[in-house]
Amino acid sequence: MARRRYDPDRRRRIIDAAIRVVGRGGIAGLSHRTVAAEADVPLGSTTYHFASLDELLVAALRQAGEGFAAAVGESEALSDPGTDLAAELARLMGQWLGGERTGVELEYELYLAALRRPALRPVAAEWTDDVATALSARTDPATARALVALMDGICLQVLLTDAAYDEEYAREMLGRLLA
Repeated sequence: MARRRYDPDRRRRIIDAAIRVVGRGGIAGLSHRTVAAEADVPLGSTTYHFASLDELLVAALRQAGEGFAAAVGESEALSDPGTDLAAELARLMGQWLGGERTGVELEYELYLAALRRPALRPVAAEWTDDVATALSARTDPATARALVALMDGICLQVLLTDAAYDEEYAREMLGRLLA
């Protein structure tokens, strides 16, 4: 293991390593030791940056959750009222689900871990709040929250049943909420 005196990226590497460890073996496989080995850092570095595994999971969830929320927030459909919002959201979900499946599954595993780990709940709520806030640019807050719930449900069904994502179905259901 190489020693690094000045290592400004160490915290980020530890988070990245935690995401890889959880991606391979689930949250049950996460420990300071497994993350230190994966990140190629001394064990003390993981405990220095993250006193508990919950702190590490919070950082991992925050980082993993950036993908879809950022895609929605950056979508031109939010600023262009002429764009079919339902079609754009269905397309974004298809793009996200069609990417690396391990990353999507990991994001949901961390997201759902908040059910048993109260420390993760505020971060899981941040994700839904960020997406709902972005969608509120085109609709009212209650509809934005319903859209987030529907997108969550569709994504979970695809992941849990290993079914193919049906973009047309998603667009139609999202459109019904927006009507």
